[in-house]
Amino acid sequence: MTHIYLDNQATTPVDPRVLDAMLPYFKQDFGNAASRTHSYGWAAESAVDRGREQIAELIHGDAREIIFTSGATESDNLAIKGVAAVRRDRGGHLITQATEHHAVLDSCKALKRRGFDVTVLSVDRYGQVEPGAVSEAIREDTLLVSIMAANNEIGTLQPLAEIGAICRERNVLFHCDAAQAVGKLPVDVQAFGIDLLSISAHKLYGPKGVGALYVRSRPRVRLVAEIDGGGHERGMRSGTLNVPGIVGLGAACELAHAGMAAEGARIRRLRERLKTRLFDGMDDIHLNGHPEKRLDGNLNVSFEGVDGESLMVGLGEIALSSGSACTSASLEPSYVLRALGVPNRLAESSIRFGIGRFNTEAEIDTAAGRVIEEVGRLRDISPYASPKRKRS
Repeated sequence: MTHIYLDNQATTPVDPRVLDAMLPYFKQDFGNAASRTHSYGWAAESAVDRGREQIAELIHGDAREIIFTSGATESDNLAIKGVAAVRRDRGGHLITQATEHHAVLDSCKALKRRGFDVTVLSVDRYGQVEPGAVSEAIREDTLLVSIMAANNEIGTLQPLAEIGAICRERNVLFHCDAAQAVGKLPVDVQAFGIDLLSISAHKLYGPKGVGALYVRSRPRVRLVAEIDGGGHERGMRSGTLNVPGIVGLGAACELAHAGMAAEGARIRRLRERLKTRLFDGMDDIHLNGHPEKRLDGNLNVSFEGVDGESLMVGLGEIALSSGSACTSASLEPSYVLRALGVPNRLAESSIRFGIGRFNTEAEIDTAAGRVIEEVGRLRDISPYASPKRKRS
């Protein structure tokens, strides 16, 4: 059986070129970057410095503004809780929106239990937050606005530049979870007015377990560390640095920077090819998320009269998702789709196709054919499917 991987929003495979860059730092260059007394430590430190430069170049920041973490979840926690702790005397209000990743929403909930006030903005039927709603929600005691770049389930892009301009005008810090966007779309922390930005290596063909947080230096953004012990990363994140992982993240960013335009266009063509075949091949199929302002590799659709989990079981040779990889164990309909106003019957029939760097036209055609076949089979045996949806 040929297996096809179409879950690139959950994670991406490590690019072989990234792995090649990492391997020496597991073997001969295995030093601790904090060891300043010998060549092994110097080599590791140099590799870490190079990784900062590669990341900063991709997002238009400065290498000194890159703090290494274990991934975007830690970066989100450090940004949100770190700002709240250091600016508590200035106020206790934070703003986010309903379709954020749980790393943001749960961080805000944790702060709410500590006495902070959190405003969670609603989104429109495509999953976008209105910049005007952000402006109206800002108060005198607002410390931080946290809005993601691109949604992990439906692929919808948020109007970052407009939101960033509002935050800058109102003197409020702007954090962005950009795990799904960095390396796939142009992300410019200067043009977008972003003060803190979260990155995860395994979303852009790097290794798991490493990420970064961009922290603006001018004007300086201060954070209270979440992890103590040693004062690494300018005192913001203690712990021995994952040198091979950092090398991999840096290499992944460099590759993305060089090939983003061409790769994005190719992946977008594959997405549209899949979409056309699915929508031409069956009735009662619905697109979730913005029709145009979405990640190139994301296609999230609902199939009337079909249970999404049953569909994925029937498509066992194709790696797909019914929502976020972080919440796929839940039997509840996607909170992202509910925020868009999608009815439960459609939310429960949704499938996320995540197309990536290594997918081919042949794989897309095979996947489309199998989905059409399996949806038809499930509708034929479903007591809830209308007669018009069943094959004759």
